[in-house]
Amino acid sequence: MRNSLFIFFLFLTIVFSEVLLAQSLPVGTPVLEDAYRRAQLLGQMDSSISFTARPFFPDAVKTKNGFDPEKNLKEKRWSKVENIFKFDQGRGFIKLLPVTWINQLNTARPAGLNDGAMIPAKGYQGLISAGIYAQYGMLSIQLRPEFVHAENLSYEGFPSTRRDPVWGDQLWYQLYTEYLNLIDLPDRFGEKAYDKAFWGQSSIRLNYGAISFGLSTENLWWGPGMQNSLLMSNSAPGFTHFTFNTVKPIRTPLGSFEGQIIAGKLKSSGYPPPDPTRNYNGGPPLYDPKPKDWRYLNGMVLSYQPKWVPGLFLGITRSFQIYEKEMGSSLNAINIGDLLPVFIPYASKRVKLETENKRDQFSSFFMRWMWVKSKGEIYLEYGRSDTYWDQKDLIVEASHATAYTLGVRKLIPWKADRNEYIQFAMELTQLEMNPVSRARLDKSWYLSSVVRDGYTHQGQLLGAGIGPGSNIESINISWVKALKTVGIQLQRYVHNNDFFNARIHDVRSHWIDLSAALIANWDYKNLTFMAKAEAIRTLNYQWVYDAPPPPDYWVAGKDIYNFHLQVGVTYRF
Repeated sequence: MRNSLFIFFLFLTIVFSEVLLAQSLPVGTPVLEDAYRRAQLLGQMDSSISFTARPFFPDAVKTKNGFDPEKNLKEKRWSKVENIFKFDQGRGFIKLLPVTWINQLNTARPAGLNDGAMIPAKGYQGLISAGIYAQYGMLSIQLRPEFVHAENLSYEGFPSTRRDPVWGDQLWYQLYTEYLNLIDLPDRFGEKAYDKAFWGQSSIRLNYGAISFGLSTENLWWGPGMQNSLLMSNSAPGFTHFTFNTVKPIRTPLGSFEGQIIAGKLKSSGYPPPDPTRNYNGGPPLYDPKPKDWRYLNGMVLSYQPKWVPGLFLGITRSFQIYEKEMGSSLNAINIGDLLPVFIPYASKRVKLETENKRDQFSSFFMRWMWVKSKGEIYLEYGRSDTYWDQKDLIVEASHATAYTLGVRKLIPWKADRNEYIQFAMELTQLEMNPVSRARLDKSWYLSSVVRDGYTHQGQLLGAGIGPGSNIESINISWVKALKTVGIQLQRYVHNNDFFNARIHDVRSHWIDLSAALIANWDYKNLTFMAKAEAIRTLNYQWVYDAPPPPDYWVAGKDIYNFHLQVGVTYRF
């Protein structure tokens, strides 16, 4: 064991031989984050960077200011326009991070994905963030808190005082017992305006070569998806976690590797559903309160770029969560399998039934393949939310408990001499159970009967923000030039088809959003701007369809219209 540790640390010393700049580009940074990925397709940056384990660290492309990929901003000393202070003969420095202000509006009901600390809410909502970054030698400190204010206006959520004309109380019964009891996803975050401060995109790290270790509250994104990720996205606020991760590819004779291992703390929202004491036919309350306990999350992502196939990235993700009280009363009672279950080999339920019945786990493998000459990429993430029973089960019903994201993007030269392109992007995500899973009475992705908060943090999903049992298809066509983009986005979003298939059945009652959005990103000197104006038509809202008497059949259901507006501005120092 001692010899193994010695060899391991010797390997680190040889391979990772320089101090790095560990300033990160937060997940979801308006305008800039996707600009880096597009630049890679255009052959303007290192093709060995996977963009599958984010936040992205611009030091990987040797950029001093990650918020200025075009290198248009000049570094100014604090004696003039003070944005950087150097000390100890330049070995240490403190710099200001950008100020970002994002505003969001929903006119009829909550809408919006991948908005981090923002909440699902009707009305106006705003998020503001700013901070500083300091580094001395291997130590770096990034303080970038976030503050969210939301009007959080009342709206018609899932039926409460209203009764469904066909199902009545039965619809309530099924929702409470098979959905809200297995996940912490409140319809509304309280009955008043919502104001909350977060540590946001903050971290304290020790950095050496390609490796960084520290404590962070940053949002994470794992996998190749641009709009959805199965295990880790910015659909929820960032959570406190220890992290051991790469900040740039580790190059070996076999190819390049990137990855991250985390150990984190997840919290509940604290908001029960409306009317939590409601019962069915005089029985006990239908809602079973969640345990008052935090959850331990252990997760990992690993990406490999084979040396022999440029542009191809292969990877895996894995995560486990468990209530803290189920881990034992002291560290002496906790073994490595409890602290780092991601390193336990995949095993069948038949083998691991006793040790895994209190843990909830997800896993996926992914692929991203880009072609610089063709200025395009395809990607896939395929996940599983349940352990196979034995080897035969894995072979016979390999599609059980699976979900996937599939996407493609292509940049078509428009005026190549002026660096202008037409971008075509398409992505689809399916979380809905397939017939195999439905036949086995499986639970939807992110629901859990053993960790009943589900795969959430503070009432929002860690994975794909579309939610359990849902599917979404998106098409984006845009004009792009460096940081500037102008385009349209069309989406079809099917809400929780698992609930529909289990309890609704009426083929006229699928809850579907059809939307068209105008999207624009722009930069001007130190400022970057983003805007999205989206018109959403919702068919059969909350699966409610008033069936007419014969002979009529296909008539309008409960349809509503929502206007979703998002406008943001960032000032870069």
